[in-house]
Amino acid sequence: MAQWTSAIGSAQLARLLTSQQPRPAGTGAKRPPAYRALADGIRLLLLEGRVTVATRLPAERELAVALSVSRTTVAAAYEALRGEGFLESRRGAGSWTAVPAGNPLPARGLEPLPPESLGSMIDLGTAALPAPEPWLTRAVQGALEELPPYAHTHGDYPAGLPALRSMIADRYTAHGVPTMPEQIMVTTGAMGAMDAICHLFAGRGERVAVESPSYANILQLMKEAGLRLVPVAMADGLGGWDLDRWRQVLRDAAPRLAYVVADFHNPTGALADEEQRRSLVDAARSAGTVLVVDETMTELYFDPELEMPRRVCAFDPAGSTVITVGSASKAFWAGMRIGWVRAAPDVIRSLVAARAYADLGTPVLEQLAVNWLMHTGGWEEAVELRRGQARENRDALVTAVRRELPDWEFDVPDGGLTLWVKAGGLSGSRLAALGERVGVRVPSGPRFGVDGAFEGYVRLPFTVGGAVADEAALRLAAAARLVRDGQGAGGDVPRTLIA
Repeated sequence: MAQWTSAIGSAQLARLLTSQQPRPAGTGAKRPPAYRALADGIRLLLLEGRVTVATRLPAERELAVALSVSRTTVAAAYEALRGEGFLESRRGAGSWTAVPAGNPLPARGLEPLPPESLGSMIDLGTAALPAPEPWLTRAVQGALEELPPYAHTHGDYPAGLPALRSMIADRYTAHGVPTMPEQIMVTTGAMGAMDAICHLFAGRGERVAVESPSYANILQLMKEAGLRLVPVAMADGLGGWDLDRWRQVLRDAAPRLAYVVADFHNPTGALADEEQRRSLVDAARSAGTVLVVDETMTELYFDPELEMPRRVCAFDPAGSTVITVGSASKAFWAGMRIGWVRAAPDVIRSLVAARAYADLGTPVLEQLAVNWLMHTGGWEEAVELRRGQARENRDALVTAVRRELPDWEFDVPDGGLTLWVKAGGLSGSRLAALGERVGVRVPSGPRFGVDGAFEGYVRLPFTVGGAVADEAALRLAAAARLVRDGQGAGGDVPRTLIA
C-alpha cells in the first residue's frame, strides 16, 4: 500500500508486545539483541493479524519511552523491518506496516472440493453441511404446490416475492426489531446482497473497514470491486470486537462502509455482546459510516440456554446506520441461494433500482421453498437439526485435533461453523499446500486477512465428525510433520485452491 490507513499508539503496541509468550530458549542458546527481539515481535504481531497491514507505527522516541528501551534500539528494529519488507516509511508520513513483495498472497476465494474428489480427499475448505433432510425435499414439494399462480406472471420480482418479504420482516419483528416488508429485499444469497450494497455505497478506491480476520469470500468480493480495505484487529480469543481500535479507525480512516459479523464470527467464532454492538453502532453513526452486519451465522448457536444478544439493527432504531444481511445458506443449506437485506425503505428502493443492471431478481421456486419453511415451522426444525450436526462435529473435531496436534491453539466457540486455529508456529500456507499431498484440504490463515496477515493460522470447519474427524486430524498431523521437515519450503508446492 502507498500509505497507512490506521494507526496504533505506543502504549497499545507496547501492551501487545509484552503480551507475547516467547518460546523458552534451549540450553546454551543466546538471546537475540534487543533490536532483533523487538523487530521479531512486531513482525509476529503483523503476521498473526494483531497489528494490521498499513498500520502507522509510533514514532521511535514514543515507542522507546513506552518500552523503556533506548531510541537506538527502536530505530534499529524499524530499520531491520524495512530491510525485510515489513515496514515502509516516508519523510513526513512516518512508518507503517507492510508485507514483503516476495510473499505471494492467496488471490482466490473459497472453492468447494469437486464432488468427484470426495472419496480420496477430506474437504475442510468449505464451511457448509449437507442439506437437513427431509426438510429440503418437503420445502421443494411445498414450493411446487404454490408455484402455479406465479407461473402465470412474468416471474421477475426485483425486491423479492411479497410473501417472503413479509415473512422475513415478521421474523425481525418477532425478535424485537419492528420491520416492514418495505425494509426487505430478497437477494441471491448473502454474496448477492453484499455485492449490491458495495456497488450502491462505495465506488472504486473508497475505504471499507473490515474485521481482521474476516470472511475470505467477502474480502475478495470487495477487492475485485476496487475497494480499499482497512483491517481492524479482533479482540483476543472469542472476545469479539476491540472497540478502541474500531473507534480509532472510524475516526482516522473515515471509511464509507464497515463490514462485520457479530454472531459466531467467521472464522474466529467470536460472539459480540450487547454493549459492543451498541458502542459500534454509536461509533459508526458518529463517523458517518454505514455499518453492514452479516447475520448468516445468527441462528447457529449450540447451547439452547445461551441468551443471544439483540440484533445489531436493534441499536439503530432510525435505520440510518445499520444494514443487515441474512441468508438461508449457512443455517439451512448452501445450495439454497436465498439471502436478504434489511435496511431503511429508501435504501431498499435504491438497491432494487440498481438491480435492474445486475441479476433482475432471485429464482421464484427457491423463494417459495424458503417461505414454505418459515410459514410451516419447518425452518425451526431444520435449523435445530443443523445445530445438532454442527455441535457434534465441533466436539469430534476439537477432541481429535487436541489429541493429534496438542501444540495447536484455539478457543472453542459456542456456535457457528468454524474453528480458528494457531498452528503451533507452522506456516498455514505450507500446511494448506502439503495437506493435499496427504489427503486433506484446509484453508490457510492469510485468506482471511488483508495483505498477508495470519500466516500462522488455519481455519477448520465443523463439517466432518466421528471417524472422519479423527482421520482429518491424523492427516493434518502428517501435513504438519512435512512442514517441520522443510518440504515445500521453497515455494515448489502449488498453492491450494481452497479457503
